[in-house]
Amino acid sequence: MRLIGADGEQLGIVDTPEALRRAQAADLDLVEVAPNSKPPVTRMLDYSKYKYEQEQKSKAARKHQQQVNIREIKLRPKIAANDYNTKKGHVERFLKHGDKVKVTIMFRGREQAHPERGRDLLGKLLEDLGGLGVMESAPLQEGRNMSMLLAPGKDARAESTPEVDAATAADGTTPEGTAPPAEAPPSAEATPPAEATPATADDATPPADAAPPVDAAAVDSTSAQS
Repeated sequence: MRLIGADGEQLGIVDTPEALRRAQAADLDLVEVAPNSKPPVTRMLDYSKYKYEQEQKSKAARKHQQQVNIREIKLRPKIAANDYNTKKGHVERFLKHGDKVKVTIMFRGREQAHPERGRDLLGKLLEDLGGLGVMESAPLQEGRNMSMLLAPGKDARAESTPEVDAATAADGTTPEGTAPPAEAPPSAEATPPAEATPATADDATPPADAAPPVDAAAVDSTSAQS
């Protein structure tokens, strides 16, 4: 077999017992790196250290890879102004997060006879987004739906943040397929205290020897002065 040293130097072709002897003498492992070569190629190295370095390189490579998700927003040709603004806000948030957005116009009944309304709505949305989105795929009608794919533009990349926006979760959808903002769970520090039951005039009169009631306003005033 062809033997390579720990520092990458070529040690020539040696027998297997000799290669093992040299590796044991250097307190290293003998690893076959090219078994299909003639003769096979082996190398002396610390296999545990080598495996650890390979794992670190793999983690670093995955860290620098940018994962791109495709979100979907569904609209109707006769969408109301408020709904349009709400869903346009969702599209803006998705684009700022670095995701692509598939905008789908859903036609029903006689609406299919006027596909130009869908194209006009998609064009208006693209114009309203400004530099946040660029059209990656032109409007295409498939059956009752017309779709357009948007990618983050220069303005979206400038405003993007590494934090994950909880409102971009695709689990929940509105009746028209839009992912609604997810409410953040209340923290333990923000848990409001239990409300005390207010006293009423119908409550029983305290006995004569009972301690006089404490004036809450006076206590608050004394606490504030201290």
